[in-house]
Amino acid sequence: MPYQLLQRATLAMVCTSLLGLSLATHADTLPATTLRLAHVVNSDDTYHIAATRLQELLSEKSDGAISIEIFPNASLGDERTLLEGMQIGTVDMGVITNGPVANFVDEFSVFELPFLFPSAEAAYSVLDGDIGQEILDKLEGVNLKGLAYAERGFRNITNSRNAINTPDDLDDLRLRVIENEVYVDTFRTLGANAVPMAWTEALTALQQGTIDGQENPINAISAFNLAETQGYLTMTRHIYAPALFIMSLPKWNSLPEDVQTLVLEASREASTYAREQNAEMEAEQLVALEAAGMEINDSPDIDAFQAAVAPVYEKYGSQFGDYLPRIQEALQ
Repeated sequence: MPYQLLQRATLAMVCTSLLGLSLATHADTLPATTLRLAHVVNSDDTYHIAATRLQELLSEKSDGAISIEIFPNASLGDERTLLEGMQIGTVDMGVITNGPVANFVDEFSVFELPFLFPSAEAAYSVLDGDIGQEILDKLEGVNLKGLAYAERGFRNITNSRNAINTPDDLDDLRLRVIENEVYVDTFRTLGANAVPMAWTEALTALQQGTIDGQENPINAISAFNLAETQGYLTMTRHIYAPALFIMSLPKWNSLPEDVQTLVLEASREASTYAREQNAEMEAEQLVALEAAGMEINDSPDIDAFQAAVAPVYEKYGSQFGDYLPRIQEALQ
């Protein structure tokens, strides 16, 4: 081997060895950290997939120094309870639906305006850009730390009463919605009897027939076997709902900077993974729901629904500062 090439090869080997030593030393110096992460859904749901991927990534990136203990199925409380627990530091982390988060920071509701995002890709472009980060950072004002946007997905309507093709078919339908004023006003404007309640309560209400239906992404409809109580599914795709990796700000502030960096990096990677998994799973889930007996309308009169929700934009459009026009401009 020519002398110059030998020099370069030797230098490369030395650099590689030093880099490996540096990474190993860094991992060895990380403090042993266990984080308690909670969510309200079961282990088949996208939230759990995101949480499990975060658990794996942090273990890999920290060489086992950082571990995640996952509490699914609302075992530590509903989403409001989890957020309140994070504020005071009794819960470390959560994967939380955007709607309940908006009860703590109003600006998150802008993402939930009906028919705002034409596609998941359009939503990602906003959430992962400057607008999404600005709103995520506002959580620090309520003692929470926003880490990344995962995914709940486009929401659709199920019910046990009748097929839905236009807003008229929603008249007086007792429909569970997230405890969020935009959701409530959206469905009351569409003619439904919108009933805001926690998801844990909604499952019992659906089984007992005290409500007729609900609206959720396909992953939740599948994970909770709603075909058992709901005969009709309408693919309105009326709202794109993010989910968020959120941490207790007191817990975040207690972590060393290098641990914070790994947690933030892993949360973003886990969110991307969850989105990819959600897209792959939805087609399979729709086939299974139809096989379980659900009547699926994949092409309702979306124009009629969009026209009907115009009053929601009139009421809320100016309540989010300049975020709505900025989002609309970014989507053009």
